[in-house]
Amino acid sequence: MKQTFTDISVNGEAISPELIATEAQNHPAPKGKPGMAWMAAARALAVRTLILQEARRRGLAASPIELAPGLWETEEDAIIRQLLDEAVEVETPTPEAVRAAYDANPERHRAPSLYEAAHILFAARPDDVVARKVAKDQATTVLGKVKAEPKAFDALAKDHSACSSRANGGRLGQISAGDTVAEFEAALATLNQGELAPEPVESRYGFHIIRLDAKAKGEILPFEAVETALRSALEKAAWVRASRAFVDALAEQAEVTGITLKAA
Repeated sequence: MKQTFTDISVNGEAISPELIATEAQNHPAPKGKPGMAWMAAARALAVRTLILQEARRRGLAASPIELAPGLWETEEDAIIRQLLDEAVEVETPTPEAVRAAYDANPERHRAPSLYEAAHILFAARPDDVVARKVAKDQATTVLGKVKAEPKAFDALAKDHSACSSRANGGRLGQISAGDTVAEFEAALATLNQGELAPEPVESRYGFHIIRLDAKAKGEILPFEAVETALRSALEKAAWVRASRAFVDALAEQAEVTGITLKAA
C-alpha cells in the first residue's frame, strides 16, 4: 500500500512533496523505512522556511560570502547565516568554565594510542558478495595456520596478503588513530601486545588477520595543551543550544500544519 503524507505548510507557505522527496536523499533512514527520511527532510525544510520567513520579516538582504575560491553561498544560505548571526547571542565561556569542563573528564583529552601491528589482507569489494565469502573463508583457513605456527606469519603474509606490506611480513610500522579504517582500529584496541585477533576482522577492504606487536597508550594531555580547542568546542555547543532555542521560539509563534517541529 502506498504511503501518503499530510500536506505541510509553515505560516501558510506550502512545502511541496517534490522538494521534500529531493531533500530526503540527504537524510539516511533504516532499510525499509523511507518514511523516516521523508519526515526528517520535511522537518528540516520546515525549519529552513521558518528561518527565511523571519529573515524577510526583519528585512534582511542577502550578502553571500565566498566559502572557497570560486565557491559562494547561495542567497538563502547567506540570509540564514546573517539572521542567526544577528539573533543568536552566545556568551563566551569563562576561564573557570573551560577549566571545569576539562576537570570533569580528563580522559576525553588523552592523546591517541600508538600501535605497531601486522596484518594479512584478503581483499574483496564491499559489493561483491561472492568475493567476500571467499575472502573470509581464506582468511579463516590462514588464521588457523598462524595460530598453529605463529612464526609462519611473515611467510604467510608474503604468500597471501593483498597489501603492499606483505613485502615486510605484513608489518605496518607505527600507526595511530586515523591511519587505518575504524574496524581495524577497534580490533587493535582490544588486543594485548603479541596477541592475534581471534577471528578475521572485516573492513571495507576485505578481511584481515591482525597481530598487535606493540602498544603505547596515549597520555592525558595537560590542560594548557587543549585549552584553546576546548574553549572553541564549548562556544560551538553553546551556539547550537542558543540557535535551537531561537528556532523553538519561532516555532511556538508559527502556524505549522502537517508536521511537528519537536524533533528538528
